Amino acid sequence: MPFNVTIRNLDRTIEVEPGETILEAAILAGVDYPCGCQSGNCGACKSTLVSGEVEMSPYSDFALLPEERERGLILACRSVPWSDCAVAWLEQDEMVMHASRVMTCRVAAIEALTDDVRRLKLDIESGGPFDFSPGQYARLTFGRLPGRDFSMANRPDEAGLEFHVRLLPGGTVSRFIADSLAVGDKVRIDGPMGIAYLRDSHRGPILAIAGSTGLAPILSIVATALDKGMPQPIHLYFGVRDERDLYDMDRLEALADAHDNLTVVPVLSDPVAPTERRTGFVTDAVARDFADLDGAKAYVAGPPAMVEAAVPLLVRLGVRRADCHYDAFYTEAEKAAVGGAA
Repeated sequence: MPFNVTIRNLDRTIEVEPGETILEAAILAGVDYPCGCQSGNCGACKSTLVSGEVEMSPYSDFALLPEERERGLILACRSVPWSDCAVAWLEQDEMVMHASRVMTCRVAAIEALTDDVRRLKLDIESGGPFDFSPGQYARLTFGRLPGRDFSMANRPDEAGLEFHVRLLPGGTVSRFIADSLAVGDKVRIDGPMGIAYLRDSHRGPILAIAGSTGLAPILSIVATALDKGMPQPIHLYFGVRDERDLYDMDRLEALADAHDNLTVVPVLSDPVAPTERRTGFVTDAVARDFADLDGAKAYVAGPPAMVEAAVPLLVRLGVRRADCHYDAFYTEAEKAAVGGAA
């Protein structure tokens, strides 16, 4: 017998079958419920349990802090009702709503940026237009391979789409992109998704931290902010292991040359040769450079370990947690280790 779950944001009640999560039922009912990874890793579906009882399957403590759970917050993607319930997803500041699209795109270009990073450019053939906010991502599906999430690196107003793909050991999809995908091939895109997008009404300083291919959404955010004429200081930190892992530096330096309010700081965590660049963890570089970030908004994207180190640091430096917008790039294996891949 299904349980009734009332979504207070919409004043709508849906039926949730036994063993089904609130998010699964909401999506099946056509509800545009805020969500991202759908596997308990990102926190995009964080909600208040207004009444009733749910059982939560395993999730990342980073997506839902223990103190948030004690305050009655849940993740809709991991919550199976034990009774009739009422929930309300957390309202995001400057919440954006874009039409969800399923598009067919054509591969326009594939470029090697480093030994293990590829730039993928796509042209939309059908299903558009594709409106998104800088910092969001989409799910790309190549033939019968499982879909994978990648962040848009281009500005929303630019023609075509750009993605940065890191080649993973044993990664079926990323190896297909590197070894078999060809210009002219078709790609399915579902999206946009994600809540770590640019808040363009903000007038305080912006701190953007990218690790590896986390540069893609950070580049979209920073380039859009500059294109909109946002005048505040923008500090972009780009952390990689070694000089050979840096990419698009000409592009970043050209943006900095054209905009006095942009500072770009590459940081090498494990350089193999002597270097004049900053070294160490990118979060350590931020900690050395700033004593007080009160009033700033932070955008962080990249490996989970970097994101999990960055957010508490930023809060200690004065950034409100609500002003920390982050996207941890979990692999499918990492998602499964937490609680099962979506």
